[in-house]
Order: sequence, then structure tokens, then C-alpha cells
Amino acid sequence: MSFFLEVDHIDRVFDLEGGGQYVALKNIDLKIRQGEFVSLIGHSGCGKSTLLNIIAGLDQPTNGGVVLEGREVTQPGPDRMVVFQNYSLLPWLTVYQNIELAVKKVMKNLPPAERESIIQHHIDLVGLRHALHKKPNELSGGMKQRVAIARALAIRPRLLLLDEPLGALDALTRGNLQEQLMRICEESQITSVMVTHDVDEALLLSDRIVMMTNGPEAQIGQILEVNIPHPRHKLEVVNHPSYYALRNEIVYFLNQQKREKKRKSKKAAAIARHGLEKVNLDIGFVPLTDCAPLVVAKEMGFFAKHGLEAVTLSREPSWKAILEGVASKRLDAAQMVAGMPPAMTLGFGGNPPLPMVTSLVLSRNGNAITLDKDLFNAGVRSLEDFASLIKQTSDRSHTLGIVHPTSMHNLMLRYWLAAGGIDPDQEVNLTVIPPAQMLANLISNNIDGYCAGDPWNSRAVHEGEGVIVATDLDIWAGHPEKVLGMQEEWANQHPQTHLALVKALLEACEYCDDRRNRQEVLDLLCRPEYVGLAPEYTRPGFIDAYNYGMGEDPRSLLRFNQFYVDRSNYPQPSESLWILTQLARWGITPFPKNWVEVLQRTHRLDVFREAAQQVGMPSIEPDRKAFQLFDERVFNPDDPIAYLNSFDLHGTIRIEEIDLDQVATVAA
Repeated sequence: MSFFLEVDHIDRVFDLEGGGQYVALKNIDLKIRQGEFVSLIGHSGCGKSTLLNIIAGLDQPTNGGVVLEGREVTQPGPDRMVVFQNYSLLPWLTVYQNIELAVKKVMKNLPPAERESIIQHHIDLVGLRHALHKKPNELSGGMKQRVAIARALAIRPRLLLLDEPLGALDALTRGNLQEQLMRICEESQITSVMVTHDVDEALLLSDRIVMMTNGPEAQIGQILEVNIPHPRHKLEVVNHPSYYALRNEIVYFLNQQKREKKRKSKKAAAIARHGLEKVNLDIGFVPLTDCAPLVVAKEMGFFAKHGLEAVTLSREPSWKAILEGVASKRLDAAQMVAGMPPAMTLGFGGNPPLPMVTSLVLSRNGNAITLDKDLFNAGVRSLEDFASLIKQTSDRSHTLGIVHPTSMHNLMLRYWLAAGGIDPDQEVNLTVIPPAQMLANLISNNIDGYCAGDPWNSRAVHEGEGVIVATDLDIWAGHPEKVLGMQEEWANQHPQTHLALVKALLEACEYCDDRRNRQEVLDLLCRPEYVGLAPEYTRPGFIDAYNYGMGEDPRSLLRFNQFYVDRSNYPQPSESLWILTQLARWGITPFPKNWVEVLQRTHRLDVFREAAQQVGMPSIEPDRKAFQLFDERVFNPDDPIAYLNSFDLHGTIRIEEIDLDQVATVAA
């Protein structure tokens, strides 16, 4: 797919007067579609304006480049127009003359009458007919900025660049101009990139919000999709079900960067101690109930006990952000969905192969399939009911949410649907939505249901918006759900730190599965920096019986959240082999003919064994026994290809020999 604007892995390095260098931007990679409105947000000094100037051609990157409509940007041009915060009007010219100056310069080949028409049109567009002959010193701040916007739009730029254009205005003027700017950009289908500090402004105007990490070496930390329909009006946006979930993610990211800045100011670079190569780590997690082991390891002192003195838990908005954080080395390691390490190693979704390893299963189970309450009211109580509904309503589309293509949520939901005769790629639409946004999308009727981890299923039931038709205990009890994932390169460079990390998390997992500790763990999870939801949404399945929302008594599901018991933490290769068959079944990755080699490479069983031995836990060996899911189809780990080929419903299956040395070379 070709993009309108491509910022291709740019760095910007400034030479300092006294010698040395300041790295303002590092490895910025951003692709923007035509007509899209993208906001850049972050704390002062994170390079937002520098990036905007590079896109404008006012500055040059040290490395990388910018491509606009297939042509490299090397200098300013009339296809890009910048609106600055300080208006940049010529004080001796009137409103009309300031706009006329730009139009005459860029459109000198047009007949005078056509230029006049363009000027008059854009004066009316921003509502300044009454101030036509006034000079800047006779205008309010809001009127000056409207002149600057009209001047920018009058030359018909392909790309509008806005550097905090409304930052200095009062709230009322700012609100009115936001509405005007949004209307103009939507009507004219102008591609726009805006720098802002205002979270609400970004949410109102943007299709995507690019959140920048602190400088120096500022990077793109996260990119948030704003799936609020157009045209937008401020009151409707604020009342949209997704609004506060999106806003909270941005505010959390900004607060996280503020804490990170304080942490760096107090602490020097990592110092090797206790025989560890690194003692301060950044570990990513997604706010779900089963992030408990990471929270407990930090708050109950297990990280510190094993020499990891300064672990920062980075709350990420999505599994995509987790993947990008580990791939870019912003994160040392992360809680990952179980299919992510092997899928990243093989390469998926157009991404190059990146060798990953896992040495620990952090949790098992914890997911459910939630359907809209309207489907329940229409008689859907089971997979069979849902299949019947789909056949009867083939004229309409049914959309279900998943959290990531490589997640067990996706693979389990697909397996469940296919077992009921529903082709997940033909008869329903599966769309990727971050867990925290699932319920909002259900309420706004963007989806008919979803498969996600708790507390988002229990919250849907509690608020009367959904019912649970199956948990993963009903589909595959005890499956691996979240794992500890990291780049193979990082694990090889930090062997003792890796070992200490696994030891700390093993002890934290054991602590989480002691029922006597569950209330204490729940209190930690409910804190705003972690899951941040009320206990009534988090208790079901974790402490209390689990309510499916169908009017029957809640069910006791003692293993709904499983962290340690029954050899939970061992990264069983045969279970990951099943995951590889399902990734291949639906065309997400090829199935590796050399699966034994792939699993040996991605599963650091040696690290798990050493960690378990050092903390006094029993040694575990690989289990090669066959097993089955709820449909009783037997999976034989010795013949995964026969299992893969036994399914009637599947996508395009590819079976390939994977050259892992080549994978490592590509990743490097």
C-alpha cells in the first residue's frame, strides 16, 4: 500500500557549541494516508516541532528521509503550508493583503480574477468578511489565527502542518476555531499534521494520535487510533463511549513520561550489581487482570529481592504497542500474548522476522467470549445458537473484536467459531481492538461481541451490555495465555538479568495463586497505574464466582485466572506447537517444517529450569502427550502437519522450512 506521506526512520542530531551532540529524534517511522488528520502530542522537548519542521522541509533529518506523494522532501514547497502559533502575519498588511501575498506568490500563473475569487472564498471560509481591511494590530488573537489558517488554505496545499496553532487562545475562541478547522479539513479532504499539548483537542480533531517519548532520543511511544465517526461535533465526541477510554490512555502515557523524566533525573545509567548485567528494566504490560504477576513482583519486592533494583512497569494501551515497544528496544521485555514470540520470530503481517524468546508462562486462562445483550435477547445462548443466527441473517454483517492477530483470543475465537461451522474469515468480520476499548465499541454497536481478557467481560455483564457465551475453560482449560517475551539478542546480552527476572516472576506467580493473597493482589490491580477499574469488575473469576450474565447463578471457576498451580509456568513446547498450527491454519504465519528447531530457539527451557531450581521449585520436563480441545479433535505433537491438514475450515496454509540463521540476519 502506498501512503501519502512517509516519515522513513529519521534521526535528527544537533551539534553542540562546546562539542558533542544532542540527539533530538531517533528512528521516527510514520506513515500517513491521504485526508488523514494526525496529531503529535508529548511533553516539551520531545521533538514535535522539530519533526514538523522536517516534514515541512524547513529542517533536514540527519538520517532517513521524508517522502510526500512519492517525492523526497528536501526543501519547503507550496504543497506544504505551516501555521505557527505566533500567527506570522506581516503587520503592515491588511487581512486581505496577507492572504493575497501568499496567493500571488504561489498562483502567479492564474488569471487575476481567479486569484481574487480564491482570496475572497477563504476570507469567507474563516468568517473574516467584516475585518477585510483591518491590520493585525486591530485583530484579536483568534482573528489573527484565522487569517493565518485562511492564508495557508488559500494556496491549496496538499499537506497542512499546524504547530500549536490554537495554543495561545482563550477557551471560547479556541473551541470555535477547532470546529471551523475540523469542518474545513473534512470538507476539503486536506491531510493535516498538528502539534498540540491539548489532549481534548487531539481527540476532537484527529484520526490518529502519535504520542512521543521524552527527549533526548525521542521516539514514537504509541499511536492511538481515534475510531470516532466523522463528521464530529465536540459534544458528541465527549459523549462517545470510546472517548474517556482513549483520553485516559493519552493522559496515562503523558504521566508515564513525566515519571520517567523524574526517574532519569534521579538515577544514573544502569550499574551492574549482584552479578547482573542490568538492574533497571522497562517491562511492558496491558491493563488486564492477568498482569498480576508483574504488579506483585514490583509491589511485593520480588524484583528487588533478586537484584532488579529499579523495574518500571510500562502500561501499554494495546498488544500492538507491546510488540512495537519490544521491537524498538524501548522495552526490555514484556507480558505478551502467547502467540506473539513465535509469530514475531517467523515474521507476520508484513513485519520482518525478529528472533524472540520466552522462558516463562505468566498466566493461563482468563478470557471469555462476550456477545451483545441484543443477541442474547434474540435467543443466542450458545455456539449453536450463534451459528444459526448467522445463517438466518446472511444479509447482514456480524463483527467480533479480537485484541491481536497472534493472541490466544484470536486463535480460540476462530477455533470456537469454526467448530460450529462458522468460517471466521468469510461469515463474520474479525477486527482488532485494544482490550480497554472493547466495551465502548460494543455499546456503540461497532461490534456484536468480542473475545478478550477480564475485567472487560465481567464489566460488560455488570453494566448489562453483554453476556458471556463461553470462557476459555469451556474451550481449552489450562491453555497458555500470557508469557514473558523479549528479543533473543537482549536475552543473550543479559543472561543473568534474564535469570533474575524469571526467578522474581516465578515467585510472584506463586504468590498470586495463593488464594489467601488474592484480595491483596486485587487491591494492587485496582490502582490507577495498573488496571485501574473498580473491584466489582475485577473480582469475578479472580476471587468471586463468575457471572455469565444469562440470569443463572454465577459459577465457581477456581482456575479462571491461573498463575502457578499445575505446572502453569513451564513454557511447554507442545502447547506452542499447537499455537503454530493455528497461526498457519488462518494464514497468519507459515507453519515451519522445522518446528522442533523453531521451538528450541524460541523456548529458553534452560533458563526456566535454572530459575526454578534456584528458587526451590520442582523441575519440569517437556510433556509430549497428545491433548484435545472441547471438540475432542486430538492434537498429536509428533504429527502437527496431519492435525493442521485435518480441518475443513481454514485459510491459505503455507508449510515452509524456516532458516533461523537467515531470520537472525534479517532482524539484525
